[in-house]
Amino acid sequence: MADELPHQHYLHPYREALATHGPTFAATLWRSREAQLLRFDVLIDLVGPGALAGASILDAGCGRGDFAQRLVEREVEFDRYIGVDGIEELVASASERDIDRAVFEVGDFVTDHEIFHRHRPDYVLFCGSLNTLKEEEAMEVVRRAFEAANHGVALNFLGDRHHRRWRGEELAPARRFSTVRWLDMALSLSSRVVFDQEYLDGHDASLLIRHEG
Repeated sequence: MADELPHQHYLHPYREALATHGPTFAATLWRSREAQLLRFDVLIDLVGPGALAGASILDAGCGRGDFAQRLVEREVEFDRYIGVDGIEELVASASERDIDRAVFEVGDFVTDHEIFHRHRPDYVLFCGSLNTLKEEEAMEVVRRAFEAANHGVALNFLGDRHHRRWRGEELAPARRFSTVRWLDMALSLSSRVVFDQEYLDGHDASLLIRHEG
């Protein structure tokens, strides 16, 4: 297991889970496969399977490659998928799955400011991978990803404008972000923004930010 640098606080919960469960689904910190697949499908539909056809996709925080597998299951005809994750053992597990048109690499998309530019993907996707970051850290990462992406960025986060049934829910090590602040940030980058938080009554929010023109 690689040593964790002091500033990589956002990786610590994953390393703890890895130490307990090994490179399994439990180490990705998803609470259930059903919740994971729901969020994958929302992002795929937000961007549009047609828009993803022929596209290069960078999955930031790919874990075991479950998103790549879901794209294949949904018969999305993407051209190339690059999965990036800061946990070596999860990347190794993803690579062993031999998913068609998918490659995986170890990388910290928070501290490596060139990682998105090196690949120049059409779309950068963040699914659950911003949850352990501080809010300003997460926003800066998304801004850099948007600058590097040819077409846009799609992401989800835990929002604070949710139905009362989610009030008081224990989320640690994840944290909620300001839904309105994220909408404002997205609209500061582009007028072409799609937002959806209906699927879980505001517990989760998804954003698509496309480049103008």
